[in-house]
Amino acid sequence: MQDTLTDAVRELRAQTDALLASRVLSSDDDWSTSIDRAVRVQSAAEAVMLAVVHRARQHGATWQVIGDALGVSRQAAFQRYGKPIDPRTGEPMNTTPLAAAADLAAAVISDLVAGRWSQISERFDSTMRDGLSDEALAAAWAQIVGMAGAFEGHGETEAVRAGDVTITNTPLSLEAADYTARITFRDDESIAGFYILERPAS
Repeated sequence: MQDTLTDAVRELRAQTDALLASRVLSSDDDWSTSIDRAVRVQSAAEAVMLAVVHRARQHGATWQVIGDALGVSRQAAFQRYGKPIDPRTGEPMNTTPLAAAADLAAAVISDLVAGRWSQISERFDSTMRDGLSDEALAAAWAQIVGMAGAFEGHGETEAVRAGDVTITNTPLSLEAADYTARITFRDDESIAGFYILERPAS
């Protein structure tokens, strides 16, 4: 593990040096190379963080300790840096969210707001299709609008992998209240879960 950390720090140093050199070798109005180099520095710094977290775990640091150091919850720290083992196979689990998850969530929200119920239900997996009709979906959205007013917009989607699915959480703003659209996608991009959750007032 020490070799991994050492290699990660060396790569970070190399990328930082390349970033500094790019500003010397570039014209004042050509920032594309510097931005590309900065992205590489960011990636190298993340590799250092990953190596340090894994080393901390090997030496007994809890996810609570790691989360506190990162300024996040222990669950958020685990979701970002953990290596969960699938209890069904004993193999490391895939922790990478579905690449298109944010775009898929935005499309579902757009259909919801526009009242395109059938376009949403066409994406349901078989369990969702059996459990939630177009009429029930429309009634649920009407109830939310009745309590909180018109839809005003949505924020940036967060996506996390949980076992065999990707769970997305997208902040929704309505006139009088805030909600979260929690939509779960399978790897084939079908919808395995769909909830509109009220967010506590801040």
